[in-house]
Amino acid sequence: MNRQSAPAPQKPVSPRRRGGRHAHRREALLLYVAVATGSMIGGALRALASLASVAVWGQGFPVGTLLVNIVGSFLIGFYATLTGPDGRVFAGPRQRQFFMAGFCGGLTTFSMFSLETLVLTQRGAWPVAALNVAISIVSWLAAVWLGHVLAARLNRLRGS
Repeated sequence: MNRQSAPAPQKPVSPRRRGGRHAHRREALLLYVAVATGSMIGGALRALASLASVAVWGQGFPVGTLLVNIVGSFLIGFYATLTGPDGRVFAGPRQRQFFMAGFCGGLTTFSMFSLETLVLTQRGAWPVAALNVAISIVSWLAAVWLGHVLAARLNRLRGS
């Protein structure tokens, strides 16, 4: 007689466990909403900065893109350090993602920098395009470093 063992009975899923799955989905959704909201705010500010830049300086050099990327680089370096594990300010994952991935991601733009540089080269303005690349990369790195250094100093201050 060939006896097969019966499968082990499955435990019913507890309501708490089901809630955990839904809670995880809810947290993920809230994270996406936070990033999207931050991106919307940063993107709107970026568009306003572009319009203002063209009105003030004209279209000869992409000042608006340069400035928003410098400011965004500084802000992300400062905020990442200030709210990091050794940071002075507590910010949960949702708040950090809202600001760093959302706001700073929407504010800064590598794609616009790339397009503006391409347009400069297509116009034959190679020296201006090269200047744009050099100034941009150096200033963005300097800004993120400066933000990090200032926040690190702030983290070391005594008191609350």
